[in-house]
Amino acid sequence: MTTLSSGYEPKTFETRLYAEWENSGVFKPQGEGPTYTILLPPPNVTGTLHMGHAFQHTLQDALIRYHRMRGYRTLWQMGTDHAGIATEMVVGRNLAAEGKGETRDSLGREKFIEKVWEWKAQSGDTIERQMRRLGTSGDWSRSMFTMDPMAADAVTEAFVRLHEQGLIYRGKRLVNWDPVLKTAISDLEVENREVPGHMWHFKYPLAGGETYEYVERDADGNVTLRETRNYISIATTRPETMLGDGAVAVHPSDARYGPIVGKLCEIPVGPKRHRRLIPIIVDDYPDPHFGSGAVKITGAHDFNDYQVAKRNGIPLYALMDEQARMRTDGLSYADSAAIAGRAARGEDIGDASAVNLVPDELRGLDRYEARARVIAEITAEGLAVTDAEGAPLVDAKPIMQPFGDRSGQVIEPFLTDQWFVKMDDLAKRGLELVEGTDEKPGEIKFVPPNWINTYRHWLENIQDWTISRQLWWGHRIPAWFDEAGNVYVARNEEEAIAQAAEKSGGPRPTLRQDADVLETWFSSAMFPFSTMGWPDATAMRERGFEDFLPTSVLVTGFDIIFFWVARMIMMTDALIGKIPFQDVYMTGLVRDKDGQKMSKSKGNILDPLDIIDGIGLDELVAKRTTGLMQPKMAEKIERATRKEFPNGIAAHGADALRFTMAALAGPGRDIKFDLGRADGYKNFCNKLWNASRFVLMNTEGFSASGTPQPKTPAEHWILRKLEDLCEEIPRYFERGMGDEENIYRFDLAAQSLYEFAWHWYCDSFVEASKQALNGPDAEAAASTRHTLLYVLESILRLLHPLTPFVTEELWQQVAPRLQIGGKSISLQKYPQAQGIADRNAASDFSWALSAAHQIRALRSQMNIAPLKLVPLIVEGELDDPYQIVRHQDALKFLAKLDSIRVLPAGEALPASMLIPLGKLKFHIPLEGLVDLDAERTRLDKEIKRVGGEKAKSENKLASGTFVSNAPAAVVEQERQRLTDWTAQLEALTAQRARL
Repeated sequence: MTTLSSGYEPKTFETRLYAEWENSGVFKPQGEGPTYTILLPPPNVTGTLHMGHAFQHTLQDALIRYHRMRGYRTLWQMGTDHAGIATEMVVGRNLAAEGKGETRDSLGREKFIEKVWEWKAQSGDTIERQMRRLGTSGDWSRSMFTMDPMAADAVTEAFVRLHEQGLIYRGKRLVNWDPVLKTAISDLEVENREVPGHMWHFKYPLAGGETYEYVERDADGNVTLRETRNYISIATTRPETMLGDGAVAVHPSDARYGPIVGKLCEIPVGPKRHRRLIPIIVDDYPDPHFGSGAVKITGAHDFNDYQVAKRNGIPLYALMDEQARMRTDGLSYADSAAIAGRAARGEDIGDASAVNLVPDELRGLDRYEARARVIAEITAEGLAVTDAEGAPLVDAKPIMQPFGDRSGQVIEPFLTDQWFVKMDDLAKRGLELVEGTDEKPGEIKFVPPNWINTYRHWLENIQDWTISRQLWWGHRIPAWFDEAGNVYVARNEEEAIAQAAEKSGGPRPTLRQDADVLETWFSSAMFPFSTMGWPDATAMRERGFEDFLPTSVLVTGFDIIFFWVARMIMMTDALIGKIPFQDVYMTGLVRDKDGQKMSKSKGNILDPLDIIDGIGLDELVAKRTTGLMQPKMAEKIERATRKEFPNGIAAHGADALRFTMAALAGPGRDIKFDLGRADGYKNFCNKLWNASRFVLMNTEGFSASGTPQPKTPAEHWILRKLEDLCEEIPRYFERGMGDEENIYRFDLAAQSLYEFAWHWYCDSFVEASKQALNGPDAEAAASTRHTLLYVLESILRLLHPLTPFVTEELWQQVAPRLQIGGKSISLQKYPQAQGIADRNAASDFSWALSAAHQIRALRSQMNIAPLKLVPLIVEGELDDPYQIVRHQDALKFLAKLDSIRVLPAGEALPASMLIPLGKLKFHIPLEGLVDLDAERTRLDKEIKRVGGEKAKSENKLASGTFVSNAPAAVVEQERQRLTDWTAQLEALTAQRARL
């Protein structure tokens, strides 16, 4: 008796099987085969599994499981990222929730870091537990946290070596600054949002009351305005930064301002007795066709202005502190204005960091309060540009504004001392490794190859990389300062002291370590080799540095091509002289079923664990509406959730989710995740389960080994299909299998496996096998039992990389009947073609099967009861007169026919339904099967109904208003409805014509 339960219930075995796999060590590299390695993009230690993880982890796991079964010594290198900012925020919130009055600052650095490690020990493995639930078969014994000692040693060594090579330096530059977290952040941590904004227009009077003729012309050169002006006008969205202007720039081709280029103008704000003058310069940055064509240059508070200032030697005047308040430090306003005045006259003023051009009455104010004061002062002085009615000209318009993705606050471009990596030479080498050089192809391949363009764009427009962060949690920068401000970069403090002593020639100096830490992308860039024990030679040998590096493929998203992929390529090459990986497979984003990006604010996020284990409606609503940044959206989100999921989300199991992800994984495209697809693939797992129960029940007490010796045409046919499948699937997983264009086409693999398992094996061969199993030929019955088991066991191995749990559970039952040993399907060989089927016999049966399928489809259209036997009349010339005879028993059995008769020449056909098949025509007589008049009436009503629906869709799509104003997803949905209605109408009309 089979011990399989009557229904597919993944909860009953998935967790048990994973524990068995992990405890038995099947995930570790083993054997003597070639190596195959994948680096897991390390998720944040603060994170939880989301749909993007589920998507990418499914694909990585499929590759690892496939190559493990192919005999490769596989390593899926696991790890988590210490996530500096996110972790400090989580621990900070926890301290506040405890209610003891403790904060990050009250604890101090050492105590706070102790709290972080305590949190890591208690909650830091959440995402790794969730990854296990998905079936991730990585080697957890080698998992590395990016703050582990081995990682820390690698980061320190990398920093020191890069500094010794002159690639790391400390300097003052403009960075993205979060005034709440009080740290620099990367571009990836900045969200640019469109928000309501204003643009103010102000006049900068020319020095000494000078005037000029201002002329505007149209595109044909005709004068449209000519007037005398004593000012140049600018427009700004940030008036408070005018206090730090160093120049006004115009384009060299802008003739309007030709007469005043090189002259001085006055900033229209600040104490009158110290009113500053700044030069009018030319630069290619201003757009003559935007606004007035003149741009104020505030190099310390705008990234574009910074570049203009650097090109033209304009001083950088910082106005704000680390909290985005107007500075209170530095020189007095009068002294600062005097120094800036010398700069405007062309003098070299040297370091301007002490210059504070914030007037006394504005010092210490928040940036927005200072903005309001500046606007009021300029307007009161009559230096605002006015409209025709004399009112100040202010454009209310949407503007793009940068926000910190963690704090949610507006980011400030901030001039500060930071550590940087020089990128020009590294970027050049990074391009060569991908694009090739000297007519040689690159060593690293991008899949799809179009992502090379994005990679190239980043590296050709690269800026030096800011690697320091003003945090406590992270790799502290290995640099020490003496009292004179000299810096010593070293592997440890003793080495730094030795350097300082050698420099001073005096006694042991007192040093202080840089308080900043390295950004997490820096340690992540070392991930390919820090996980392999570098730079410790013993650890490198133990962890297989030479065997597992370069890794085989990196599976990641396009959004971190620059932040992670490019930096790993450059750092691995610069520090160890290798490439980090051979292939880079770029995935798209997982969107909702309508193509919208999943986000908390939209209330359309799906939790992969909810799909795997299920969730009730009320719990789902609470999950989606709790913690919203806009609480007023909760009601709308609740309505939408209750409408879409009236019964919550049913448990699908990990395999259904994984197969869905694979089936949607087209090359580099975003995927629209529809839960309906997961429902369908749960049904697929259930189908496989039920087919296995049938096979096990019909092979009770039977045992066989080796390959079958087929005795029936159906066996030859299914074995031939299996051999074709075994030749096809490896092309999607492995290079060198004859189809490089389709490498990593998980969608094609899933499609072919689904079609074979569902249609060819379950629907066709299992059904056809019943004839032999219940027939008088014992030899055919035994052969069929062997083939049923053999093909099923092969299907389970073929599917295992995509659906590991259900295939393992079924294989444990099927394998013993084929005398196959082994503790897990994971370590079985991936199926290969055996050449045991007769191709001609397979092709012959394929014809019979096709005929049976078409007859069954027609029976369904005619609403003939599934078990009712009907006659079949065959009309036409037979290429092979015996083909019908050979397969009449199979046709009768599969199509439920009581007779098959060839129509003699000249005999009239009775009223019948027609099925064309090549040169033949199959007819099912209608007499006694249907009431012809009733059937005609039914079809006429249905044709009218479907025709009406088709007309509605056509009218909608013919409406320009609908197509222009409706969301793109809704329009696309309507187009699909029209396609469906059209197909239904054509089928019904053809059926009516036959009657």
